[in-house]
Amino acid sequence: MSQWPGLVLCWFLLCLSQQPDSLHRVSAVNLRRFIGCAVREFTFLAKKPGCGGLHITTDACWGRCETWEKPILDPPFIESHQRVCTYNETRLVSVKLPNCQPTIDPTYTYPVALRCDCGVCLTSTTECITSV
Repeated sequence: MSQWPGLVLCWFLLCLSQQPDSLHRVSAVNLRRFIGCAVREFTFLAKKPGCGGLHITTDACWGRCETWEKPILDPPFIESHQRVCTYNETRLVSVKLPNCQPTIDPTYTYPVALRCDCGVCLTSTTECITSV
């Protein structure tokens, strides 16, 4: 269980690294040393069945948050403080995907990060790993 916050960060960074040019559009901040949570620009491929894909550049949350665990004598035998870099404020943007079949709605809606903070991982806004 002590590895799940690291797995969340690894999963996010892996997904981010798979995006074209995602690591090249960065400010002068040294991301290997950055501790905290910030809005960061990245590009992803928006797609849905029956439509063509569209590369979208948007702002998302990125960072590392303080996480710790310590053993205790009573069940569950671990006291933990686990936070993830997550959305605090967003706005929704809609685009039209290209080459959609006539019966498919071409609208694709995605969140744009306006503010990010270290906080509890909420499955309503973030893809969380709940068990390992």
